[in-house]
Amino acid sequence: MNSLTSSVPKTGLAGLAENWRNDIVSGFLVFLIALPLCLGVSVASGFPAMAGIITAIIGGLLVSRINGTHVTVTGPAAGLIVVILTAVQSLGQGDAVAGYRYTLAAIFISGLLQFGLGVYKAGRLSAFFPSTVIHGMLAAIGIIIMAKQIPVMAGSQAFAGAILPGIAKIPHGLAYFIPQCAFIGLVSLGILVAWPQVKHPLLKRIPAPILVIVVGVAFGQLFDLAHFEVGGDFILPKDLVMGPDFLVHIPDSLQASLVFPDFSKIGHFVFWVNVFAITLVGSLETLLVTAAVDKLDPYKRYSDLNRDLRAIGIGNALSGLVGGLPMIVEILRSSTNVNSGAKTSWSSFFHGACMLLFVVLFPHVIGKIPLASLAALLVYAGFRLASPRTFAERMILGRSQLLIFVITIAGVLVTNILAGVLIGIVAKLVIHWLRGVPPKNMLQISYRVERKDGDTWIFRVSGSAIFSNFVALKTEVSDVPDGKTVIFDLSDAYLIDHTVMELIDRFRQDYIESGGRCEIEGLDRQTPFAEHVLAARRRKL
Repeated sequence: MNSLTSSVPKTGLAGLAENWRNDIVSGFLVFLIALPLCLGVSVASGFPAMAGIITAIIGGLLVSRINGTHVTVTGPAAGLIVVILTAVQSLGQGDAVAGYRYTLAAIFISGLLQFGLGVYKAGRLSAFFPSTVIHGMLAAIGIIIMAKQIPVMAGSQAFAGAILPGIAKIPHGLAYFIPQCAFIGLVSLGILVAWPQVKHPLLKRIPAPILVIVVGVAFGQLFDLAHFEVGGDFILPKDLVMGPDFLVHIPDSLQASLVFPDFSKIGHFVFWVNVFAITLVGSLETLLVTAAVDKLDPYKRYSDLNRDLRAIGIGNALSGLVGGLPMIVEILRSSTNVNSGAKTSWSSFFHGACMLLFVVLFPHVIGKIPLASLAALLVYAGFRLASPRTFAERMILGRSQLLIFVITIAGVLVTNILAGVLIGIVAKLVIHWLRGVPPKNMLQISYRVERKDGDTWIFRVSGSAIFSNFVALKTEVSDVPDGKTVIFDLSDAYLIDHTVMELIDRFRQDYIESGGRCEIEGLDRQTPFAEHVLAARRRKL
């Protein structure tokens, strides 16, 4: 542990001087992955293609210098597609350009709110949202992304309006497709599925997304998609629109891509609904992914979540002012950054610098990318959010967790993200009530703290410890100095839910890795609702 700690990379300019070789290489490899994803997320969100590029540049050049993390990479991500597209459609009411500018205003306000959340140390409040509900929200987003982008792979436009009727129309719409676009889309999807199985060490270093783009551009040129038009003999249903563009459209310069927000709808209720949706989804994803990336860091460094929220808030406010998408900490880019040998946050800076240089020097290349290739990237990303594996993981935690997961998905699909998350939370509270948790215990936890010999903290929990009342205890536990002994005594607890078990287990692992000692006592007096070690449990009768 001591040798590892002594070799922790420096930060700031000293870290740049020490690690610039590693960080430049990592930043470039992340750029190769980020470029196609930025374009795809932009187009799928109803924004101009360059909006995602602008966001990645701001995230790399600015946010990486002021955030509280070490190896994360910020930028636009698939998880926000549904939120932003909904904002464009609900605020624009049929006018895509106006909806885009209104949404920029919502992104700016959301950035200010995120900054405020960081100032008031609201990072800890993420514990109030049950992990199963959050995963249900992300799975629903994945389903919506797939439903929206599968038609684009076939050469038609994504459907607008309600989700479930749109999903029902997909088989009908796929009966009419552009063969060239469908071929490019299917080949791209095949590459994404097959490439992780490649064993050759040199080939494995080629990011699958960049290979998808290269192959897509080659076939796009072969099929001359730039001049392709649907023939007059191609009879289509009135509610189905093919094309008319099959390649990414970009302005002549980065300066021409800058668009300013329109705040004229700031007094409307629907505007604030979208502001809160952007803030909620963006903040939760950032906090979750940052915690996950910290576990990948070989130097076991930990992020300052509140500082990170402030930095991303500043980045989002600036992005909204100049025409960009909102940004979050993105898992694929961040994990690639770590695996590529990144040492400091300068790798994220170099990723933003590479993005800026590319769009300045080679903007014409972007205009040759088929929309079907980008759609395939997003369909694959959506599938990863809502794969059968995610359902199986919930089932392992217990039938009640799977039920909450499915209820949240259904709530998001039938209503919207904010309402769907609220429905999932209410469902979990109802299940706790049915299991005997009194209403007064839903928001208030009962515990006491004992100290022994100055170096041992014992947290004795009584009553029920659930997601909605655990924030106070979590805050007090986090104030215990490193290198001590922490004991969670759950002998007298009536019920402990999965979210709390997950939080306690995560704290135990982190505290031990930082040189302390942590134990959990009293689990033998609890009956778990499933075989998983982190399943919810109730005191034996």
